[in-house]
Formats: sequence, structure tokens, C-alpha cells
Amino acid sequence: MLNNKIALMLSLTLLTACASKKTDPEDFKLSVKDRFSTNIKGDGIKLFTYKAQLATFAEPDFPLPHNERIEQVKRKSRAQSGKRYKQPDLSDWTQQIELGLSKTLAMTGYCREGFMELSRIIEVGRAEIRGECNEGATEADKQKFSS
Repeated sequence: MLNNKIALMLSLTLLTACASKKTDPEDFKLSVKDRFSTNIKGDGIKLFTYKAQLATFAEPDFPLPHNERIEQVKRKSRAQSGKRYKQPDLSDWTQQIELGLSKTLAMTGYCREGFMELSRIIEVGRAEIRGECNEGATEADKQKFSS
């Protein structure tokens, strides 16, 4: 009887430890495709867009027409009626996106004095952050980052 209690307590302890393990942003490193694009305006304003997507996340090859999207939403809501929608936890994915942007800016040297975030879209499997650098573009920046 005592052995059963000990085995049960040990099992519960192990189960709790496994369930509470947080995902490390490094877990995403091989499965994320990202893209960094820059835009230097004539007056020296430096803008950027950082996009990331899980490699396993498939985008449709063509955008669905507006009416088809409306029908999809209606079908999905009918299928889920009675079920409560639970918001997905995007904290690990958000952390990965922020880490990717931080490393990209450090590697490129694009926003040397930091940046102001203009917009952020974080969804399951994809994300986009747009920003404006705190410093203006130098001649070296214009040569290095202009298309």
C-alpha cells in the first residue's frame, strides 16, 4: 500500500514538472522563416518590416475572395456552436519574434539607437512587426540598405 502511494506521488510530481515546462524560444529556431525589409525615405527616415512564419505553416497559394472568407467563418462558427472559443497562448511565439527581430537588427546594424514600433501583428504561425528607427539614415546607411 505504501509503495503504491509513493509511486502515485512520484508520478504526479513528474507529470506536474513536465506540464509546467515553458517552451524555450530556441525550440523554434529551425522551423521559422523570417524576412527583414528596409525602406529609407528621401528625408532620411528609416523604416523596416520584420516578418516571420513557421516553416510548417502553409499560406494559401491564392487569396480567397471576400465572400468565400465570410462563408468559411460562418461554417466554422456553426461547427463550433456550443463550444467556447479559447484564445491560443501566443506568448512563446511572441517571444521568438521579438528575439528574431532583436538579433536581425543587431546583425544588420540597421537601427543602432533603437526603434519605435509602428504596428505589430502576432497570429498563430505568423507575425509582422513594422518600425521606425530612432536615428536618421547616414550616407553609409543609404548605400548599404537602399534597393
